Amino acid sequence: MDKTEALNSIVAEANRGELVFSTNVTASLKIQQALDAPDCSADTAAKLVMNEPLLSARVVAIANSVAYNRGNDVTNVKSAIARLGFRTLRSIVATLVVRQLAGASKNPETRAKANQLWEHTAQVAALSQVIARRITKLDPDTAMFAGIVHEVGGFYLLSRVEEFPCLLDNKPDPLASDLPAFSDTIIESTEETPETIIGRVVLKNLMLPQPVLDAVEALWFGLRAMPPETLGDTLLLANELASIRSPLEMRFETEPNQYASEIDFVVGDGTLNSILEESEEEVRSLTAALLA
Repeated sequence: MDKTEALNSIVAEANRGELVFSTNVTASLKIQQALDAPDCSADTAAKLVMNEPLLSARVVAIANSVAYNRGNDVTNVKSAIARLGFRTLRSIVATLVVRQLAGASKNPETRAKANQLWEHTAQVAALSQVIARRITKLDPDTAMFAGIVHEVGGFYLLSRVEEFPCLLDNKPDPLASDLPAFSDTIIESTEETPETIIGRVVLKNLMLPQPVLDAVEALWFGLRAMPPETLGDTLLLANELASIRSPLEMRFETEPNQYASEIDFVVGDGTLNSILEESEEEVRSLTAALLA
């Protein structure tokens, strides 16, 4: 079986609603569903989080990151949840789900791609949070959440490499996001790829809110305007500014992030670059907390 046949097979599964998730992912999805329940209390949330040691550590780390810490460090899960709120907590649970999607492959190439993809994801999520808060004036937690889930299709495909080793074939690379080059005008690309088809089904399984789904769709199809206004614009800009590129992106090999240094515009009393310089420590701290 070649790569095209493998992708077609996975797309067919996705269209039938037969995606294969690991036991860990299924358990994390149950935590997410429990947090979404209207009667879920802070005590219940804390107990759910404490059942997952890695999740507990990440919740406390993010609560103590520069982006959220406005005073003393918190030292326990319940205090961290009180500081972050349920919306941010749901985003953190989503990080666990996304990281688990790729599984724990024994293939070193798969592990390397999964690690780089997660580093890219964490940086985009942190940038999205800052851009939403400082520039587009949108809800920063929703923007961070969109950044966390924007590569779910790629993570899912990496989870199937054990079954379909040909997915790691490099030339050509249909796993690529195939994003258009950056410019100052609106770009439109409506070509479906296996990643977008599969990603859409995975996102549906995560039961994400419609604004987040719309933002990820905007990223996939290159719909954005400058200066940014919408959640989709925010996500696209964060993706362009990320210094760590997705290993599944077509232009990763031939066109390094050559546009990021050229992106700037006036916003309020400053510019994009001045705001990013002021927020550099916030982005670094939040990225590190997501990667922890």
